[in-house]
Amino acid sequence: MRIIFMGTPEFSVPVLDALVAAGHDICAVYCQPPRPAGRGKKERPTPVHQRADALGLEVRHPVSLKGADEQAKLAALGADIAVVVAYGLILPQAVLDAPARGCLNIHASLLPRWRGAAPIHRAIMAGDAQTGVCIMQMDAGLDTGDVLLRREIAIDAGETTGALHDRLSILGAQAIVDALADLDALNATPQPDEGVTYAHKIDKAEARIDWSADATTVARLINGLSPFPGAWTDADGERLKILQALPVEVALPAGQTSIEGGWLVVGCGEEAVEILQAQRPGKRAAATSDLLKGWTPPAVFT
Repeated sequence: MRIIFMGTPEFSVPVLDALVAAGHDICAVYCQPPRPAGRGKKERPTPVHQRADALGLEVRHPVSLKGADEQAKLAALGADIAVVVAYGLILPQAVLDAPARGCLNIHASLLPRWRGAAPIHRAIMAGDAQTGVCIMQMDAGLDTGDVLLRREIAIDAGETTGALHDRLSILGAQAIVDALADLDALNATPQPDEGVTYAHKIDKAEARIDWSADATTVARLINGLSPFPGAWTDADGERLKILQALPVEVALPAGQTSIEGGWLVVGCGEEAVEILQAQRPGKRAAATSDLLKGWTPPAVFT
């Protein structure tokens, strides 16, 4: 099948690889433009751009697809279908209509739950027991199109957004290859009106830990914001990022720390959390056992 691929971050790379491995003709790869990154602020191509270059594919990175010229260039590719995964630009109706069979989106949730920008973060922060991916026929709405195929997986206890991200990326790659192989037999199912939730973009203001909340809520926040932007607390004037935690049945005042037995446990409004991984300023993320070898936490986190 002649495919336009549209994606930008690391999440999209396994999907591109899977389409190439399945023998599809990738006629062009669309991604976000290179942007300044690192200490030198040199322009860095996106992960999809880098992978497409390595595969010898044509890469396009327009700032917008709203202009008639860009839309004409895309239409001239004569694609059978477009596969879109975490691209980052809104697709005008002219773009949605350009491929013969429209545009398919790989969305990392079980639609209609968690439409929007941060479905993986929000699923963990909400304590969802399961999530998955949907292959959706795109329309002009925000993740409102008919669903052609869905795959479900359980969210493990203590799983972070980073770990779930990687699992869903692989699941999405498998799902789109299966969907394209059986496209004519798939039924496009409209999303129900019930159960719609929106995964709003993560705001860094959400990242400071409120130790007065119950342990389950605190652990979900920590795991849901890991690795980025990273939930944090004030540790005696030091901003400590906490990257993985589990609720534990320990009675400690909110914010009070304990390192008995080599564990780092912090009290919450109800019960406590065990910190499994954290990162001090200017240091690498480390398992708590390693962190405690050269650092003693203050008596209270605030």
